[in-house]
Amino acid sequence: MRIGLIGLGGMGRGLAKNMAAKGVDLTVTDLDPDRVALAASQGATAAESVAQMARDCQVLMVCITTAEAVQALCLGPDGALAAMSPGDVLVDHTTVSADHVDVMRAACDAVGVQYCEAPMTRTPAHADRGEVNILFGGEEDLMERLRPIFETYAENIFHVGPAGHAIRLKLIHNYIAFANVASFCEGFALAAKEGLDMTKVIGIISAAGGKSGMMDLYGEMTLLRDFTPHMSLSNAQKDVRYYAEWLQQAGLPGFMAQSVHQTYALASIMGHGDEGCTAVIKAYEDLTGVEAKLPTAE
Repeated sequence: MRIGLIGLGGMGRGLAKNMAAKGVDLTVTDLDPDRVALAASQGATAAESVAQMARDCQVLMVCITTAEAVQALCLGPDGALAAMSPGDVLVDHTTVSADHVDVMRAACDAVGVQYCEAPMTRTPAHADRGEVNILFGGEEDLMERLRPIFETYAENIFHVGPAGHAIRLKLIHNYIAFANVASFCEGFALAAKEGLDMTKVIGIISAAGGKSGMMDLYGEMTLLRDFTPHMSLSNAQKDVRYYAEWLQQAGLPGFMAQSVHQTYALASIMGHGDEGCTAVIKAYEDLTGVEAKLPTAE
């Protein structure tokens, strides 16, 4: 199968690199020509246009930023979907809103294109190494058909259920993860303001009930003042926003979700959106006037 990939950002560039290295017939495109040039140097083919890619490829993958961007790209008379053929497959790797999947599935069904959602967990570093986790929502036989492609860049492929279930699980996962980041950043900022020994703060929390996967990944980095955007703050804000909107649509109270979203929104407004998600701590530090850091970060 000829594969097309739209989006060569943090995750997409790793997907492209690994597919090309393992012999996948891959065509790529991105708004940034430098990203396309890099993928081409690694063995991919640069697309002439999105429409050309959609016509020529049997599987079209989308790995961009938001649900809104995916719909703008794919839907409408000039969208990618209009150029695809019946029997082709649209794979949505983007972390999107819960209702987006229903919109895309209906649009694909109307023209005979098979739709599946495949949001990913882990980081761009995992994508670069070919070790992402794929949460697959769609028909299981389609997943098996796509498995040889997925295995070029994924360590684990989980069939979550029908289309719509994977993104819902991904949003729950990301909300819990980013709520955890917001909570330990708030705690670190308070500890620093009160003059606590930050080495003991992180050491004791990490040895007790406050330990978490996100703290293992980012806790020490935060206190070393390393805000490399492995997962950007703006993307964290987007994911929590989608979760909060979905919670409201489901008729459930969202007090915590709204608080977490507003925390990230504030940090983004304050200019930290392009930094890593733990730069949310800077919103608190701007209020306290004290940086939370380990002695080795001096």
